[in-house]
Amino acid sequence: MNESGRLKVVLDISIALSAEKDRNKLFNMIISKSMEITGCDAGTLYVLDGGNLRFRIMKTLSQNVDRGGDGEPIDIPPVKMTETNICAYSAIHKEVMNIPDVYDTDRFDFTGPKNYDAMTGYHTGSMMAVPLVDADSRVVGVLQLINALDDAGNIIPFDDENEEIVMALSSQAAIAISNMRYRDELQEQMWSFTEAMAAAIDERTPYNASHTRNVAKYCGLVADHINELHARGLEEESFSINRKEQLVMGALLHDIGKLVIPLSVMNKASRLGGRETEIKSRLQSYALRGKIALLEGRLTPDEYAATEASINEAIEVMEAVNTAGFVNDELKARLEAVINLGITDEGKSGAVRPGDDSEKADGMMEPFFTEEEKECLRIVKGTLTEKERKVMESHVEITDRILSKVHFNSYFLDSPKWAAEHHECLNGRGYPNHMTADELATDARIIAVADICDALLATDRPYKKPILKEKAFDILRDMANNGNIDGKIVEYLYECIDC
Repeated sequence: MNESGRLKVVLDISIALSAEKDRNKLFNMIISKSMEITGCDAGTLYVLDGGNLRFRIMKTLSQNVDRGGDGEPIDIPPVKMTETNICAYSAIHKEVMNIPDVYDTDRFDFTGPKNYDAMTGYHTGSMMAVPLVDADSRVVGVLQLINALDDAGNIIPFDDENEEIVMALSSQAAIAISNMRYRDELQEQMWSFTEAMAAAIDERTPYNASHTRNVAKYCGLVADHINELHARGLEEESFSINRKEQLVMGALLHDIGKLVIPLSVMNKASRLGGRETEIKSRLQSYALRGKIALLEGRLTPDEYAATEASINEAIEVMEAVNTAGFVNDELKARLEAVINLGITDEGKSGAVRPGDDSEKADGMMEPFFTEEEKECLRIVKGTLTEKERKVMESHVEITDRILSKVHFNSYFLDSPKWAAEHHECLNGRGYPNHMTADELATDARIIAVADICDALLATDRPYKKPILKEKAFDILRDMANNGNIDGKIVEYLYECIDC
């Protein structure tokens, strides 16, 4: 190859190296183009890893050897950083080492190449080791080239022009490798941050032990399923590696706002939230008051019986309502019959007049239940009052605020947005921004469906019993029919989930 041809190749390679994002393609390009420029038969690319030079790619054209090109590991022990080895010496001193004939020098230990020659019949002649030094003067690897060939295929030394061109190429290659490592480190940093946040969310309460990771898993399954359908021509959309990673990261971060939600709300297993024991003790003390009044003659037997019956009914209804998944009309009627009852000093039960409370004046009745307790008992579904529900729902806005303080590079740019939209509905009835179908990307819709699905299937929620897959998806389909979530995503998740 003449000088102008070499220069063109170097320029083309420099442009290609700066644009290449695939690690395996980058490494292949470095060694293949270096061998092409120098016209040599073999080459090895080493990367500096853990203080040693690890074999990354090996090529020998005359023997059809091509190892490591697809990223598969090369099962050869790494080269230790000792000056007796030509590649290690080149890396240590950041110098190009050009040996015309390895059999005609004692400068380095060439036992390895000579043993290889003896076993295979190959002949190692000329060798050049070029350090890959990046813009910060750090060695990232070594390029070793073997057996420069003339036009007739004879082994010749690597000439000075080849040395200069390969040095220029190695600098560009080192920068490209470093840039790729920086990118990988940034991604690893983001993943480590995300994993830490996900662990913090799930560890904060025993009732959320695996939710975040399950949602991320479901999202990944749906993305893979969509790709399979796309390959068969059954789905227009597809997920690149980048898009899928953004989706999974968004799923891992979707509940980060729960870090600041009070545990009294997060862990509220019943409507009364642990106050039922206090209330039962209070009502039993009221019954004791009636018993004393009966014994002292201040209460007739019929009046005491009525008091005892109303207190027992109040306790029974309270306990039934407190842990019910849903308060039906019959139970609601029983609740309303006792919720406004109270007791006098004489132990007689009856309806509490407006204005009566526990801080009663003379003649006023003490209520069975405080106003706050009444609000809790009147919850039809779930365990949270309206005020508590608003606190819980605020985790989405808090998620958005927290993630807005984090710099997401271009690779993960959409993750925080999708994370903050997981409670939006296609019909605009979601929260916090009442977005509609036209505004919600497929990715945000997937997180929403995965989130609800895991909540339905969860076996560790304090306020509900776990349900089977078929029942869970009946609920999801009903939500889709009402315009809340994407029905197509529901069916995709149904097709790929195994539970």
